[in-house]
Amino acid sequence: MPPGKYGTQEEWEKEGDQEIFMDFLLPTGIFLKFPVSRNDTIRNIKKMVWKNASREPLFCGLGDPDLYVFTCINQTAEREELEEESRRISDVRPFMCVLRLVAREGDRGEKLTNAQISLLIGKGLHEFEAQKNHEVNEFRTKMRTFCEEKSQERHNLPWQRWMEYSFPCELEPCSSPVAGGSSKSKHVKKLFINVKFESSDESFMLQQDSQDLPVALMKSALKKKATVFRSVRQEPEDYTLQVNGRWEFIYGNHPLCQFKYIFSCLRNSQNPQLTMVHHSTISKYQEDQGRVCSQMYKTRSLSRPPPLPLKKQNTSSLWSINEPFYIHLLQGSRVNADEGMKLVVQAGLFHGSELLCKMMTSSEVTVCSEPLWDQRLEFDINVSDLPRMSRLCFALYAVIEKAKKPRGTKKKNKKADCPIAWVNTMVFDYKDQLKTGEFLLSMWPSVPDDKNDLLNPMGTVEKNPNVDSAAGLLIRFPNIRPHPLYYPPLDKIIDPERNGDTVFPSKDEYLKLKEIMDNKNYTDFFEHEKELLWKLRMEVRDYFPECLSKLLLITKWNKHEDVVQVVSLLKHWPDLPAIHALELLDYSFPDPAVRSFTIRCLKKLSDDELLQYLIQLVQVLKYESYLDCDLTTFLLERALSNRRIGHFLFWHLKSEINVASVSLRFGLILEAYCRGNIHHIKLLSKQNEALGKMKALSDIVKSGSQKMTVDDLKLCIRQESYMEALSDLLSPLNPSVILFEICADKCRFMDSKMKPLWLMYKNPLEQTDMVGIIFKSGDDLRQDMLTLQMIRLMENLWKKEGLDLRMIPYGCLSTGNKTGLIEIVKNSDTIANIQRNSSNSAATAAFNKDALLNWLKSKNPGDKLDQAIEEFTLSCAGYCVATYVLGIGDRHNDNIMIRETGQLFHIDFGHFLGNFKRKLGINRERVPFILTYDFVHVIQQGRTNNSEKFERFREYCERAYKILCRNGTLFVNLFAMMKAAGLPELTSSKDIQYLK
Repeated sequence: MPPGKYGTQEEWEKEGDQEIFMDFLLPTGIFLKFPVSRNDTIRNIKKMVWKNASREPLFCGLGDPDLYVFTCINQTAEREELEEESRRISDVRPFMCVLRLVAREGDRGEKLTNAQISLLIGKGLHEFEAQKNHEVNEFRTKMRTFCEEKSQERHNLPWQRWMEYSFPCELEPCSSPVAGGSSKSKHVKKLFINVKFESSDESFMLQQDSQDLPVALMKSALKKKATVFRSVRQEPEDYTLQVNGRWEFIYGNHPLCQFKYIFSCLRNSQNPQLTMVHHSTISKYQEDQGRVCSQMYKTRSLSRPPPLPLKKQNTSSLWSINEPFYIHLLQGSRVNADEGMKLVVQAGLFHGSELLCKMMTSSEVTVCSEPLWDQRLEFDINVSDLPRMSRLCFALYAVIEKAKKPRGTKKKNKKADCPIAWVNTMVFDYKDQLKTGEFLLSMWPSVPDDKNDLLNPMGTVEKNPNVDSAAGLLIRFPNIRPHPLYYPPLDKIIDPERNGDTVFPSKDEYLKLKEIMDNKNYTDFFEHEKELLWKLRMEVRDYFPECLSKLLLITKWNKHEDVVQVVSLLKHWPDLPAIHALELLDYSFPDPAVRSFTIRCLKKLSDDELLQYLIQLVQVLKYESYLDCDLTTFLLERALSNRRIGHFLFWHLKSEINVASVSLRFGLILEAYCRGNIHHIKLLSKQNEALGKMKALSDIVKSGSQKMTVDDLKLCIRQESYMEALSDLLSPLNPSVILFEICADKCRFMDSKMKPLWLMYKNPLEQTDMVGIIFKSGDDLRQDMLTLQMIRLMENLWKKEGLDLRMIPYGCLSTGNKTGLIEIVKNSDTIANIQRNSSNSAATAAFNKDALLNWLKSKNPGDKLDQAIEEFTLSCAGYCVATYVLGIGDRHNDNIMIRETGQLFHIDFGHFLGNFKRKLGINRERVPFILTYDFVHVIQQGRTNNSEKFERFREYCERAYKILCRNGTLFVNLFAMMKAAGLPELTSSKDIQYLK
């Protein structure tokens, strides 16, 4: 075929409502060709086909339109059935302008759901089936049953309990209104609340105590209604309160002032606007959602086959085999290296981060595409001592031939190694069986500059899915016995009463143990310390249970007798608080009993706490060795019990679906979640469609083929397909916020390198209240997301101790590969802009110390100024401490902002953990604590001798810092869990040393 462009990609990329000629192949053998609008839906096109076909021969051979479905060849060259008929043809983007009409086969409901899930998660479900992998199939079956059962349970809940799932309360960490830095709480006694009843325009202004429960407010509203309209008094228990214009409800046994919405109104001196909603309305939502799911599950339960009977197999105990473990290294494939080098394979057996025995190295073979080793690699460990989670790690590298080595390179022999690829595989399969037979492992390319560690035990055990281009390694596990060997089920052989002989420590031993336990950051033990820890493991359990990780690190996992002792001990280990349990999800602790114990501890987390740690919990899924694990089940169970958790779990998984090493695992979890929440698919699909349109707009703005103006962008947004896709959806940043109608006139793109889109939405219920989001494409927002999560966590810890530092941890969410959303903080500006606008010369703008104070005076006339300066002082203290603790670099006046109320906040967190910007080898940032002279000028109210105000600022900083120090372990553990994310500034334990 001659070179050139094929397909109709360019047609779909055009904007506007132009028509495009399409060919239609009918099952009767008739061929049709007519123009359709790019914005026509598949449903409309089907109607047009029937209308045109009615004038053609054999029309009587066609049945009802619902009996047929269109198929096309899509952009990935696969045949796709267009079950989702509400999609526009411009969103389907067929490779050629041809649609074929075929008779529907199979269960239409099931097919439609499968199509919707595939479209939503960005991965076709047929890819899972194409794996022909027993582990994948069993996981899908098990999780589907589990999630569908959870869904059925949910729809049988009483309406109040169903509310807790669908609209969980958004609460402040403490129930009393926190009063800035003051220890004396300025108790806000009364608040005025505007309440209206649904389907009524009448509203009442009610006065209520801020510590009252929602039921008291509902009683007052019903009493007022009965008095005004002389109606029959109703029971407050039959109602709930909804925040106007949001999917947020006020209910339950929490004081009114603890609800985030009311707390925010109190802080900003606004009157809350609420609506009384009758339980029949909520029950209707529940029934509508239940109906969709019930129909789906009913058809499936009828078609579900009975489980196959289990076959009995001859097995022998793994622990009886005292023979060394070995494998056969057979050959490589698709190896790419320079001629004149030799190829070597290094192999190591690991349990987490611990090397179980000496590494093995293959013989050197000449470079070629398919090198042949055919060599036995025998490890210095018996089969009986292999721990359950042993993983075999391989590295393929090239070395310069010895004969050609220049003189004097002997000492630098390591530098001559050229890493090519690595791969890991488990020694046991997902059913506890020791692997046998040949395995072709497609490898992952090595990072060229990482010459120190050729092996990558922290990496995935998944094979590289790019099998056509990746280097491959063919290995063979031996048949040690003629029948399968299984790892023994420890719970059946452990004698819980016997865990070694009871040991009574001497005073010196106990003091030494206490010293080891008290040193939180101490993990490199001497041999005699390891022996002491192991000897006194019962004392560790009874007196230092939170130091479990230290005991696990010194356990000899290559001795099955010791493994039995640890697992037995874990059965009676007291539950740990989450702050310590999180540490055990690191890749250093892979044992199934340890991970089960950890999840047992995490089950005590409240929903709000779980949301705080959700980013990290998703990242440590990457350390799991098998698809079916306790962590996955735990996250799915909690996501299906609280839609807010489900929402963020979905987006954290979806944002990394493009990462080859986790694409299969994350795709399967997303599929399971969707199966357990059919109704949520619709809401998430709407968000996904809007993000697709935002990405298209961003690409147009950045394309640069012609200079794009803001007016061009507005014109683009006003097109019907964009207006419809970008309006009436829940915000991915916060599913309680409804993005009603995009306001094209207020939208623009920003001047920075990635040209982020600035999108504004109006609320029909609150005309003055607009919601803004920034869509950014081209930057990885995960580091910003992590930093803001840490600032939010700090704010919660401070508030729990009665210190409200007026922080603004604005919303930030990574939604895909280098794409994401950022919340716009209204009525705010950068310090740089304020200084520039107040100065005649750009060169002297930054030195104008009065600019900031004058700007605050203009926004806060009269008595309001003192409050604004107090807000500035509190928030400045909070961000000074937060940026210092997190080592946030690259701070300047363009990424520090201030609200008109006086609250200061930081944006753009490109560098953290002390990774400050350098230029020509010189560290550009010498000061870890950002406090400029113009900030001090505002804190001191413009008076140079106002030391009292500055002293208060210092006290706020000290209090805030001390609170964080007391919770240091939590921050260290959360950052350690993020090593799996692969952020450039957080890849190893060395990076976390900054926090310690």
